[in-house]
Amino acid sequence: MPNSNQSHPPVGSISESGRYSIDLTGLYSHTLVIKPGVGSLSIGPLQLGKKADLHVEPHINIDWTVFEAFATPAGSPWPRFLYYTGGDTSLLDWARNRPIEEMTWVPVLSEDTVADASQSKLYNLHIKLDQSDKRFHLKLPKRQLPNYSRLSVSGDLSLFSAAGDMPYSLTLAPSTSRRNNGVPFLLPDLGELHQVSNLTLQNEPQAQPISLECLSRFTNLTSLSLWGNFCDFDMLADQTQLTNLELRFIPDLGDLPSLAAWPLLDRFIAFNVEEITGKRLRQQIKARASTRPWTNYTSVSQLRKPEWWTNEFGRPFSSWPKRLAKLANEAYDTAQAALAQARSFADAEAAITAFTVRFNTIKGIETTEREDLGEAVWQLGQSDHLIGQPIPAEMAQRWFDAARDY
Repeated sequence: MPNSNQSHPPVGSISESGRYSIDLTGLYSHTLVIKPGVGSLSIGPLQLGKKADLHVEPHINIDWTVFEAFATPAGSPWPRFLYYTGGDTSLLDWARNRPIEEMTWVPVLSEDTVADASQSKLYNLHIKLDQSDKRFHLKLPKRQLPNYSRLSVSGDLSLFSAAGDMPYSLTLAPSTSRRNNGVPFLLPDLGELHQVSNLTLQNEPQAQPISLECLSRFTNLTSLSLWGNFCDFDMLADQTQLTNLELRFIPDLGDLPSLAAWPLLDRFIAFNVEEITGKRLRQQIKARASTRPWTNYTSVSQLRKPEWWTNEFGRPFSSWPKRLAKLANEAYDTAQAALAQARSFADAEAAITAFTVRFNTIKGIETTEREDLGEAVWQLGQSDHLIGQPIPAEMAQRWFDAARDY
């Protein structure tokens, strides 16, 4: 196999697949395996297991220049896509001369941090704030190309701030409660980011709704894309300058203004939305076309009845591998049927215990899956039964904890 056990291989000199010793954190500290056709690389702590190609603990410094020796067969810098979980901000210094097409960064920070990416050549940057409780301020990359600067931020947005050149597009995916209890999530103040003109807000379809009150701060919007559960759609009427509006996987559009509220609108998409409003939107599209033809794309498709949302997104197994999801849904169905006949807390405990122990011998039940099963137990505790009084959430949780081995 090829070997790069030299101090400084020529830039872009290695483009073949194979195994290479690299001085990532010290002399020959890591073995890099490059597979044919793979343009991505993931670096993170040992706990990520196979999700990371190279294991580096969060607070260990990395010599990013070791990757300058590598190139794709076409001659562009390799890796094209970088995934990093850790706190070494020197990667932004490295990216001043070495472009990164797309980077996903999960900052793991020991203190509040200012990261200067203003001179970095980062075209698509994804920040995931779910591994740290420290504040993270980003000096944004300068716009290299007019339409090729994208920033995505997910997790606890209250920890994030940014300044500098506004990205061409901004995507925000705040951490919301998995339980839709009707209390809206309010987006925190994002400072200079309110200047963007192209915004996407993402949420889960059955999660705590995000209030669209936040849009009053975004005074320059011309393009807006919404994914998932939201409320206060009437606030959209103030965004009269919109030329593009996209609505996807939204279970309730009841107070959505008429399309006439946006006189400049020329592109409109509604995909996987509730049926009643969807039909009304189709009529409005036709009516608008008779007075001012649409010159861009319009579509209203996949209209859904209320039960579809519960069946498709109501259970916490949608991200599981198909085999495990099938097993989990079957166990959930069985438990729900048993609970429907429960006339005492003992009956309910038996149903939830049977559901819980079903997974004691299943491989692949780790932290995320355990949390999903705990959420499923909470849902089961809220389902219909014949006991005559609610099942306290703490009681269902105790039954779950007592029966599980994971």
